[in-house]
Amino acid sequence: MPLRCAVLDDYQGAALSLADWSVLSPGVEVVAFAGHVTSEAELTTALADVDIVVTLRERVPFPATVLAALPRLRLLIASGMRNSVIDYAAAGRHGVTVCGTRSAATPPVELTWALLLGLARGIVPECTGLAAGGPWQTTVGADLHGARLGLLGLGKIGGRVAHIGRAFGMEVVGWSPNLTDERAAEVGAARAAGLEELLATADFVSVHLALGDRSRGLLGAPELALMKPTAYLVNTSRSAIVDQAALLAALREGRIAGAAVDVFDTEPLPADDPVRTTPRLLATPHLGYVTRANLRTYYGDAIEDVQAYLAGEPIRLLG
Repeated sequence: MPLRCAVLDDYQGAALSLADWSVLSPGVEVVAFAGHVTSEAELTTALADVDIVVTLRERVPFPATVLAALPRLRLLIASGMRNSVIDYAAAGRHGVTVCGTRSAATPPVELTWALLLGLARGIVPECTGLAAGGPWQTTVGADLHGARLGLLGLGKIGGRVAHIGRAFGMEVVGWSPNLTDERAAEVGAARAAGLEELLATADFVSVHLALGDRSRGLLGAPELALMKPTAYLVNTSRSAIVDQAALLAALREGRIAGAAVDVFDTEPLPADDPVRTTPRLLATPHLGYVTRANLRTYYGDAIEDVQAYLAGEPIRLLG
């Protein structure tokens, strides 16, 4: 009997065509799941006869309760080399090897700029109005050249965003708890005196911090109130960094000019979620890492992970 490998959350039906899974046959049978599994019970039922799981980013949690309910599971592969929703200790107790893959930083950088530009120039409302036969021009765009771009986090993603901001002729400032003047200068930015100063002076604020104890809830109602009424907020990092209720309230009341988000407290977003109908909000369904080249890397590396595991020499171990 071949081993059974499940590829989760293949929303676009692209997983099996973007990599050559046939190299695993006849020893491994690969099946892709297009729909999202929403509960632990549904997940453990769907994976009851599965030996290998490939999970995309952090869409599906694997806590101790799930790992305990999957006695056949031997190998769990996460895209990227960091995953906060896998219980590594429980995986070890249950004999489950956890591996990762490479992941490019450029796709979320590019999406950040797509969202920022979409906000600044009213791309969605203008496109929607044009398609519906509405008025010719309804918005007045915001200029990037000469504007102040405030970046929360200047790591591998934030640093690339900073370089592009400079190319647009923006004044770039950054802040994070451990940011140094040297790192800021390295990416062409100035280090803000503090979070409050950055929020109060920036025309565009973009979030590029990892989620942790210090960043969770970092931008709440008091922090959002510091932003200029003409300012825009972009979050392609993690939804929990920004208080979602406070952000939606600020948008509904017009206290900031607009926001763009690619991450949400619940994913996929429920049909009745207020995010879907909030004004001044540009939202995309967590597309940050979803590009052809990056998915080829994820799934190509996943195949390598399976081959290495079966050879008794697992690679890219996590945990």
